[in-house]
Amino acid sequence: MATAASDVQTKYEAVIGLEVHVQLLTRTKIFCGCPNVFGSEPNTNVCPVCLGMPGALPVLNRQAVEFAVKASQALNLEVNETSIFARKNYFYPDLPKGYQISQFDKPLAERGYIEVTTADGATKRIGITRLHMEEDAGKSMHEGFADSATKTYVDLNRTGTPLAEIVSEPEISTPDEAYQYLTRLKEIILYTGVSDCNMEEGSLRCDANVSIRPRGQKTLGTKVEVKNVNSFRFVKQALEYEIERQIELAESGGAIVQETRLYNPGEGRTYTMRSKEKAHDYRYFPEPDLLPLIVDQPTQAAIRATLPELPEAKRRRLIAEYGLSEGDAATLTATQARADLFETEAKKAKSPKRLANLVISELQGRLKAANLELEDSPITIAGARLSADLLEDGTISSKILKELYDHAFAQNVDFPVIYEREKPQQITDTAEIEKMIDEVLAASPKQVEQYRAGKTTMIGFFVGQIMKASKGKANPAVLNELLAEKLK
Repeated sequence: MATAASDVQTKYEAVIGLEVHVQLLTRTKIFCGCPNVFGSEPNTNVCPVCLGMPGALPVLNRQAVEFAVKASQALNLEVNETSIFARKNYFYPDLPKGYQISQFDKPLAERGYIEVTTADGATKRIGITRLHMEEDAGKSMHEGFADSATKTYVDLNRTGTPLAEIVSEPEISTPDEAYQYLTRLKEIILYTGVSDCNMEEGSLRCDANVSIRPRGQKTLGTKVEVKNVNSFRFVKQALEYEIERQIELAESGGAIVQETRLYNPGEGRTYTMRSKEKAHDYRYFPEPDLLPLIVDQPTQAAIRATLPELPEAKRRRLIAEYGLSEGDAATLTATQARADLFETEAKKAKSPKRLANLVISELQGRLKAANLELEDSPITIAGARLSADLLEDGTISSKILKELYDHAFAQNVDFPVIYEREKPQQITDTAEIEKMIDEVLAASPKQVEQYRAGKTTMIGFFVGQIMKASKGKANPAVLNELLAEKLK
């Protein structure tokens, strides 16, 4: 049965495209001076411009343009010198003007890409069709009030928030590729600093378009849109469900309907939101109150000069300079703050590679168990660097280090604090270690005889006994050297 299901899955291929809305982290809104902040009392950050009052005219926010250009450059897009704002006409209660100022046929930037890793380990380039600027709508509130059962409230604080809409090419083939694309996109945008990408606050929102077709067919199948999924993990799950649903429909002779669906993470399935049999006629036309946007080459060059070292370039450099593995480099560059912290300490460390290994092996495991991020760790990267140096010069053993890390997490203190409290030192005195070796060998004549008869693996037994006798404090290098001499 599993084989039959697998055969059906391989008979089809999915075609996925993603539309991502990123709120730009400007001080004010895109066309007025209202504060661009989250969490204010409803309808307090509004004015005649963002409310669409008669006679109020939009004025474009320069910083929003600079941020959108910066994001475009980081995503390998070509920024157009001239782009045009347009009115996208539709009616909805949280859209006070009855239209949204967006860009249509002449967007800010086009033809970019993000690279992901496919299931077989190859690098795949996912095209980005365009990045255009637009204003956000308000927010309809359907719950949280005494009369929510009969009334919907509207908060217009979000109206006019500057957005960059990033539209991928329909070149994503699997839910895992979609997850990687979104992860890379968020990572890059965070590095640029143009958005906080906080999905809980709506700073990053994703809609997914997905269809299936017989493998090898060029014609696209009927597209279904899955809207407003609030985590990358849920996007992946929604796509997995939707692909399976469409395949089952196709196999049973049913018709896949063009529609918009919502994902219910509690049930792990999508539901119909509204049918979308025909494309909406938004009656786009050029925004008469805004001149064409000109971003000339000197301006583009000045903005490009402010780009930081981006994640992929940083990973490649850390691998080359510090001998890190690809996996370690990816973990340590997940955010720019984390990467900067690591590199600051790596430059001071006696062994940057040992520092990286400790952060990944000792810190990450404990953090995962405690459901914490590296940024929330009681042991900081600076603390981990001290522990790596102590381990590198033989002041402490790996066993002592593990115990100190356990104590640091239990007491919620950094490594230097716990080290100063407990001050565990390795025993490096050869006479003291020799005495312990003699006692262990004297108490283990049978094992000594086995070792000298050729069973050299017995050396592990002796090391274990001596470390036990020293409570883990015997210097391993000194111990192994002296033990080898004694056993001769």
